[in-house]
Amino acid sequence: MEQIRWGVIGAGRFGRVHAAVIAGLPGVELAGLCGRTPERLAAAAAELRVSRTFDDHRRLLDDPSINVVSVTTHWQEHHAVALDALAAGKHVLLEKPMAADGQECRDLLAASRRSAGFFMVGHVCRFDPRITLAKGACDEGRIGRIVSMHATRNLRRAAGNLRLDKISPLAGDGVHDADLMMWFTGSRPNRVFARNVRVENFRYPDLGWAMLEFGESAVGVIETVWCLPENTPFAIDARLEIIGTEGALYVDCGHAGLAIQDADGLSYPDTAYWPRQHGHPVGALAHELAYFAECVRTGTRPTVVTPEEAAWAVIVIEAAERSAAEGVPVEIDASEDL
Repeated sequence: MEQIRWGVIGAGRFGRVHAAVIAGLPGVELAGLCGRTPERLAAAAAELRVSRTFDDHRRLLDDPSINVVSVTTHWQEHHAVALDALAAGKHVLLEKPMAADGQECRDLLAASRRSAGFFMVGHVCRFDPRITLAKGACDEGRIGRIVSMHATRNLRRAAGNLRLDKISPLAGDGVHDADLMMWFTGSRPNRVFARNVRVENFRYPDLGWAMLEFGESAVGVIETVWCLPENTPFAIDARLEIIGTEGALYVDCGHAGLAIQDADGLSYPDTAYWPRQHGHPVGALAHELAYFAECVRTGTRPTVVTPEEAAWAVIVIEAAERSAAEGVPVEIDASEDL
């Protein structure tokens, strides 16, 4: 395949980020943008210089010249839109979380096995060099057997307030760390105990904690707090501690190697996930989308993150949300074959 024609379904903030990255990939054409809000769609199309826009994702999917799509809609719409895209035979890059619950993930797994296109869920942390180097150290046995993990992924109040009517902290950010804990250990938790705390009156609680039990061998704690003080210098306070029987790993994604002190105070801007360099987006998201493009170009099924792994991340977080709602630990059938 000489030229990949890629459409983006979802013209919100992250859809525009996806589209900007796609537009800069070698051998890839940003071939269409779909959104349901006319003003937002028009503004995004003008910003990205996209000539073809759609107000219905099915019209974009009907275009035979578009062979790859990113689905960057609201997470509770992932299921319906991705099912349509897979049925249309497109190669589908679906943003995380894969779907709203485990059953929807199972539906998408079944559809992906019937589809002619490749299917990958965008767990961007697996394309962060800091994370992949840590994963390599674990795989090499440098810290022994993993026994304890603690992940934080916390946001300032204003950033959290923009999200809390749309998604919970555990589903929005905790899903990253549930995925990483399973990836690092090569296993799945059999039980989860979680707590949510409400500070403001949004649809979802402002913070969530979850403890994942990996049998008797390891424990992982996920901390997602979306109400840090506004003068917190981090764009995101994201850290991962992994302790093994023979060593430990510490990944700090909050201090990104650049601090800016200006009239607004001290800040640490993103330098890793989708910063702009020389006018173009770079970073982990660009690595992720370039990887998927290369898989499509060479006919190689993606393996860095599989649909089954993405589904398990949702299943674990779904159990955590249930635990928080009911106030009791929730068992997970870690042996289930998806």
